[in-house]
Amino acid sequence: MKGYSRITGTGSCLPPHRVSNEALAAQLARDGVETSDAWIVERTGIRARHFAAAEVVSSDLALVAARAALEAADCDAASIDLIIVATSTPDMIFPSTACIVQNKLGVHGCAAFDVQAVCSGFVYALTVADSMIRTGAASKALVIGSEVFSRILDFKDRTTCVLFGDGAGAVVLEASDRPGILATELRADGRHANILCTPGTVAAGKVLGHPWLRMDGPAVFKLAVTVLEDAARSVLAKADRTEADIDWLIPHQANIRIMQSTARKLKLAPERLIVTVDEHGNTSAASIPLALDESVRSGKVKPGDTVLLEGVGGGFTWGAVLLDF
Repeated sequence: MKGYSRITGTGSCLPPHRVSNEALAAQLARDGVETSDAWIVERTGIRARHFAAAEVVSSDLALVAARAALEAADCDAASIDLIIVATSTPDMIFPSTACIVQNKLGVHGCAAFDVQAVCSGFVYALTVADSMIRTGAASKALVIGSEVFSRILDFKDRTTCVLFGDGAGAVVLEASDRPGILATELRADGRHANILCTPGTVAAGKVLGHPWLRMDGPAVFKLAVTVLEDAARSVLAKADRTEADIDWLIPHQANIRIMQSTARKLKLAPERLIVTVDEHGNTSAASIPLALDESVRSGKVKPGDTVLLEGVGGGFTWGAVLLDF
């Protein structure tokens, strides 16, 4: 009986337009906003990010990542019986981006829906897919994180607009007779909804509220370093593993200081921390699968390695997945 799920393929997509800190600083200066490469790197570790062209939407990036994951898994799209897209920047209010991706893949009939947990979205989506496979509700899932955060950035606010980028990452998750995903943990605390949010909505043909991303950076940092350690220790305990069993830590790529703090608390050597935030920026729900795919394709993450994925984001949401690759 196939009572487990395993990742059998990974894929990703970055828009071709790479924006360095220097280029972004020059753009912002034209609008009277002052920043610099040194200022951004010191506070975040980010050196560049990718922005999608105006006509490109989340489903476009998701489609490229999905096809790459399917190819890596040697899997035909028609065999997929579950599609979950984690995104905070969907193509439209409805239908879901997952349904749009399903159509673009040329498949029909399987379950398809979005998960919205902001930067924790991929961890949430992967956990849902794992649960559905374990219960027999699905046997082969396509799990995608895709974002075009450049659309919700206020480029007059240097504390947020320098942080985010666009991209997508995907995995194929299949039923297996041997453990792949070992343990998961999902948490949320809505009391902190206001520290990271885009508090706008559409009503009566108008945008009500604030249409741009807002963040209380110090508050997010303080919460993140605490909850990420707790989530990591929870999944390790559930799987009867220890920090010494972790080969690779792939956290949400938001801020190098948060990532390094988590690694230190778990007593992981710096070289065991996967870092892509320097080139990708914060791609929200796409950041973990993007980093995973890059690590797999570069030869860092190999079959048999134990990998810890964790994310934290607006909501306030957080979670972790421990898996054998």
